[in-house]
Amino acid sequence: MISLKDNTKFLALFASALSGTVYLIASSARSRLGFPLDDAWIHQTYARNLAREGTWSFLAGQPSGGSTSPLWTLALALGDFLGVGPKIWSYALGILLLSLIGFVGTLWFRRRNPKLKQWFWMVPLLLGIEWHLAWASVSGMETLAITFIVLVVFWQLEVGVSTFLIGLVVGMGVWVRPGAVTLLLPVALMVLKRSSGIWAPWLKDMLRVAMGSSLIILPYLVFNQVITGSIWPNTFYAKQAEYAILQQAPLYIRWLQQFSQPMIGLGIVLLPGVLLLVWRRIREGALLDLTPLIWISAYLALYAYRLPVTYQHGRYAIPTIPILLLFGLEGLLYWIDPNSRRTLIRLFSRAWIVLLIPSTLAFWILGANAYAVDVSIIESEMVELSRWIEKNTDPGALIAAHDIGALGYFGGREILDLAGLISPEVIPFIRDEKRLREYLDFREADYLMTFPNWYEMLNADLVPIYQSTAPFSPAAGGENMAIYRWP
Repeated sequence: MISLKDNTKFLALFASALSGTVYLIASSARSRLGFPLDDAWIHQTYARNLAREGTWSFLAGQPSGGSTSPLWTLALALGDFLGVGPKIWSYALGILLLSLIGFVGTLWFRRRNPKLKQWFWMVPLLLGIEWHLAWASVSGMETLAITFIVLVVFWQLEVGVSTFLIGLVVGMGVWVRPGAVTLLLPVALMVLKRSSGIWAPWLKDMLRVAMGSSLIILPYLVFNQVITGSIWPNTFYAKQAEYAILQQAPLYIRWLQQFSQPMIGLGIVLLPGVLLLVWRRIREGALLDLTPLIWISAYLALYAYRLPVTYQHGRYAIPTIPILLLFGLEGLLYWIDPNSRRTLIRLFSRAWIVLLIPSTLAFWILGANAYAVDVSIIESEMVELSRWIEKNTDPGALIAAHDIGALGYFGGREILDLAGLISPEVIPFIRDEKRLREYLDFREADYLMTFPNWYEMLNADLVPIYQSTAPFSPAAGGENMAIYRWP
């Protein structure tokens, strides 16, 4: 065991609790507490049905594969089973995960840089108040769960624990988010480094990795096959189909768009450190020490190739942020010298020190405002209209909607999911409005709930019977969501 005598445990908990509290206060001050994206309510709906009925379903009694993260849903279900409110339980889990990220991130940084002991205290503070991570901690989503697992895997690789155990952790990551399977690439590279490039021990270790990961991943694939008839959840296919048009841009542009998201904030301040570290390792011939950065490139390339979206502050790229921050910090701390005789180094070092603290705090505050805006939109649009449907429609009504999270949790009605998460039959024609109209007619939908401009033709000749009047979405450049009676 590594003793953290420098109080990094306390700093990790303090920074995460402070971030979560400030972001929740910002949300409450603007409107009320909630979640900054509708998908969080999808997890909550699955969790509630699992805790209360023992079924894996979004609509009661109808098993479906609309939850990408079964392990996160299970964690949320525990809160419902214990009678804890969904928001409080989610916030607590997220803040705990953020503190664990700060703790494990510090362990990893210490292991890589024992000579930088005087700077260890910075790691949990920077991770705890990085605005993307703070936003994710109170988002109700699995984002920080997969981020934590990524850090654990890289820390384990640095420490040299059993490769079978590493395989188990990677497998658990897949239950949180399927993209965790990409961790097998850095595992293979780091195990190669551990075996000094000798193939025989590398193959033995990789066999142990395969055994450990397969022990966890195979049940996941079987679980999906039983629930959905496919080895991956419906969301894996639905989101790719919905945003397929974005794949028309050149791949390198899509990759740069993915990479740009972690740079908004502290990342851009520490990017010079990442570049310095890369240059240093190349000069030393220690390319395998850059394996975490190789993983980031491959991970972002995968999303750029299959799901090139950057909405919700680049939430799919957030798991890469701690690695970029720690590598950037490592590269700069070995290079900066505020008292250097070389003018360029001295000026750069002082400028970086002066810039780091205020820029971190500024983006942290801006992130709190962004979080408050996001929550206010979800609460005043999706949640508000879902509650209206529950109060003002017949219990047997069939509601067609694109955003189904809050509708599933609060609406209490049957749903046709136009995004395909729980209605996979929609996926082949998810952006074909003519066929969507025919589908709604065939299923005899009663209402359509959507943002008016989300579809060009589907609701063109319909008049809203109810529409939100909240100012938050229009102020952010959007529009108010509406409910239409389907003809």
